[in-house]
Amino acid sequence: MSPVPVLVAPRRTPIGNAGHGLADRTVADLAAPVLREVVSSLRAAGVGAEVDDVVLGNCLGPGGDPARIAALQAGFGEHVPGVTVDRQCGSGLDAVMQAALRVRSGADELILAGGVESASTAPWRFWPPAAGAEPVRYTRAPFAPPGFSDPDMGAAADDLARVRGISRERQDAYAARSHTLAAAADFSAEIVPIGAVQRDERIRAGMTQARLARLRPSFGAEGTATAGNSCGISDGAAILAVTSESLAAGLPALRILGSAVAGSDPAYPGLGPVPAIRKLLKRTGFEVADLGIVEITEAFATVVLAVSDELGLDESIICPQGGAIAMGHPWGASGAILLVRLASQMLRADGPGLGLAACAIGGGQGIAMLVERVS
Repeated sequence: MSPVPVLVAPRRTPIGNAGHGLADRTVADLAAPVLREVVSSLRAAGVGAEVDDVVLGNCLGPGGDPARIAALQAGFGEHVPGVTVDRQCGSGLDAVMQAALRVRSGADELILAGGVESASTAPWRFWPPAAGAEPVRYTRAPFAPPGFSDPDMGAAADDLARVRGISRERQDAYAARSHTLAAAADFSAEIVPIGAVQRDERIRAGMTQARLARLRPSFGAEGTATAGNSCGISDGAAILAVTSESLAAGLPALRILGSAVAGSDPAYPGLGPVPAIRKLLKRTGFEVADLGIVEITEAFATVVLAVSDELGLDESIICPQGGAIAMGHPWGASGAILLVRLASQMLRADGPGLGLAACAIGGGQGIAMLVERVS
């Protein structure tokens, strides 16, 4: 019988606003302390298995395999390898998915997986110059080739709001909820402080719908996405131990029931989670009504609302302690942050038994994972 993969020891850094408290920390500087804390937690719980691999999602880092660099910087020794995954905003969740499949196969016993992003220290990149021309800097790589739509994410969010009839008022109402819930929550148990930064920097109390309504559109005069109902550009890392249920016996854990990725229209990347979630629920035999909690990366309020409308989700179970609108969105780490958030809420004595994490991905993709609390 195949081993059943579980998630234990969920930890993350505070989420920093780009250019602020974590601005001088590289991806390895962010990931290494969290890796050490996860292993320390395992050892304190009596799990002595060796780390088979470190798998980290990352989008805009310097290359050179940041996962391996972070593993060495964490002091794990030369024998612990590392591999870096890039599925853009779904990278951290994809890293955990890959680790879980390896544990389920029996090939590995303990993998540290998650994601990390330092927008603050991401290197500048330039296209090779044409003959006699100057190099041209680009702010992001293409998400789709010529012949396909390839909108910037903000413009795509505005387009999605228009085609799905999601008003500015509804976006601001959802965003006010996110800000209010996050400001009221205590995330300290899941956070590994980085230097003097001990809490998420973006969270601000008092962000009411009335205050949000005063903000101007960020991506075009006729748009509805603003700095208040969209995520912030951020730095951070999140890592979990992925191991077998037998090895983690007795530890607070989430059992991974399944995962899925799917493609969708690149013109509306915010809808990417819909086919991924549908595929995942069909594979696992569950229905939307069975879900007790859903964590979706709140890149834009429009994204969450469009996905919720399409699937018929109960909005009250989405990001019950707020999400990326209030906390920030360190791209390569955000999928893993969703799992840390699920663990913190589901592993309470009164926590829901079944949870789902999902990300929309630039270029028209979605990724989702279904987990349940181990009794």
